[in-house]
Amino acid sequence: MRLKLTIAYDGRPYEGWQSQVGNNTVQDHLKEALALTAKEPVALLGSGRTDAGVHALAQTAHFDAPEHLTMNPYNWVPALNTKLPATIRVLACEEVAADFHARFSATAKVYRYDLCTDPVLSPFKAGLAWHVPRLLDADVLQQALHVFTGRHDFQGFAANRGNETPDTDWHRTISAAELEARPDGYRITWCGDGFMYKMVRLMTGAAVHTSQGRMRLDDLAKLLDQPPGLPFGKSPLCAPSDGLYLQEVRYGS
Repeated sequence: MRLKLTIAYDGRPYEGWQSQVGNNTVQDHLKEALALTAKEPVALLGSGRTDAGVHALAQTAHFDAPEHLTMNPYNWVPALNTKLPATIRVLACEEVAADFHARFSATAKVYRYDLCTDPVLSPFKAGLAWHVPRLLDADVLQQALHVFTGRHDFQGFAANRGNETPDTDWHRTISAAELEARPDGYRITWCGDGFMYKMVRLMTGAAVHTSQGRMRLDDLAKLLDQPPGLPFGKSPLCAPSDGLYLQEVRYGS
C-alpha cells in the first residue's frame, strides 16, 4: 500500500527537509517515526526540499507500508505524531495509486512569504516573518511581482547547489504572484510549476528591493531570460527563510 502524507512543520528547529548528517531534518524525524511504527526502516520521499528555517503548511511525502502492516491509513496519523516533535505534525494520511510520486506527480507548488512592516517586530513573529521596517511602495511591489509571471529563464534567481550542468534547464512557469495587505504588513503568494534552489527567496528579495527604490523595475526585468554568462548578474538580495512557507503541493489538473 502506497501512502501519501500531508505534513506541517515549524522550520526553525531543523536543518531543512532533506536528510543529512546530524539527523536534524524534518525528513530524518519522520523516517525515525516511521521506523519505530513499522519496526523496520521505511523509505520516505518528499515533494521537494525546503531550506533550514523554512516552514510548511502542507508538505507532502509518500512511502510504501511494509506488507506485514495492515493498519488503516487514518491510524498512521496518531501513530506517527506521538513519535514526532511538537513542531512537526502529520495532518493526513491517504492511500494513493502505486505509481504516485510525491515529487514527480506534482503539477504545481504554492509558497507564501510573510512580510512584517511594523516598526518593531513582535516576539511572537520572530522567525515567522521577514521584518522590513523600511518604507516600501506596495504598488511598485505588485508591479515587481508581475514581472515574474509567465515562463522565463530564472537562472538569475537560482542559487547553485553544485550539481548544475551545461544542460540544466532554468526555465519555470510562474502562474501567479499575488500581494495581499495584512494588518502588520504584506503576504506574497507564489504559484508555479516548480521552483529552484532559493528561487522564491531570491525573487522575493529582489521584489522588495525594488519596492524600496533600491532597484528599477526595468533592471529587475533584465535579470530574467539572460543570455549565457548572466551579464546582468543574479538577484542582489536573498530574503531570509523566516517568512517563507510551503503552502500547498498540487496534483492533477
